Amino acid sequence: MELNRVFRRNDSLVTRDLAGEKVIIPVRGKVGDLGSIYTLNAVGGNVWNLVDGKRDVSEIVSALGNEYEVDSDTLATDVQALLADMQQEGLIISIAGGRE
Repeated sequence: MELNRVFRRNDSLVTRDLAGEKVIIPVRGKVGDLGSIYTLNAVGGNVWNLVDGKRDVSEIVSALGNEYEVDSDTLATDVQALLADMQQEGLIISIAGGRE
């Protein structure tokens, strides 16, 4: 995954914070799909909050690097893997050509 890619959250999701986790529920036909609930821990929730259609992957990694004490290469690899998983599940969408 390129570090200059920009993602936005899928509009057909409902998110809530619950007991220190981010809960993501896809909405299909105006009804929450309770069979496809996703949860993110605090770090994953921070990544989710940074996926705003404005920041590219490198900016997300940089923001997290300022908050967590972790090797920058490890952080970049982990963030890219999480974003790839989110994209595969349809939670985020890559913006063609950059920022919205």
